[in-house]
Amino acid sequence: MARKIRVVLLALVLIFGLPVASFAQHSGGGHHSSGSHSRASKRSSSSASHNKHGRIKRSAKAKDDFMRQTGYRHGRKGYVVDHKVPLACGGADSPSNMQWQTKAEAKAKDKVERKGC
Repeated sequence: MARKIRVVLLALVLIFGLPVASFAQHSGGGHHSSGSHSRASKRSSSSASHNKHGRIKRSAKAKDDFMRQTGYRHGRKGYVVDHKVPLACGGADSPSNMQWQTKAEAKAKDKVERKGC
C-alpha cells in the first residue's frame, strides 16, 4: 500500500511539478554540484546506453543547452539539473525534459525513482 502511495505521489510530482519536500525525510546519497545524479537507477530501457560504471549516459550538450536556455550557463548554487521523466523510465535526454531542482528535492526524487518506474 505504501509503495502505491509513493508511486502516485511521484506521478503527481512529475505531472504537475509539485514540490517533493514530502519525500525529503530520508538520508543517504549525495549530488554533485555539476548536476549529475550520483546514484542513478540501474534499471533502464533497452535503448539507453550506459557508461563503464553501468550508469545511463547523459548528453552533455543537452544539459549545456538547458543551462543556457534558463540563464544559468555555469549552474545554480544549491541546485542540480534533473530529468522530469527519468532516463531509466524512458524520458528524453533533452532540455524540454529537464528542470532545476534543489539538491534535497533531487535526493528525495531519486530515492523514489530507484524503486522503479
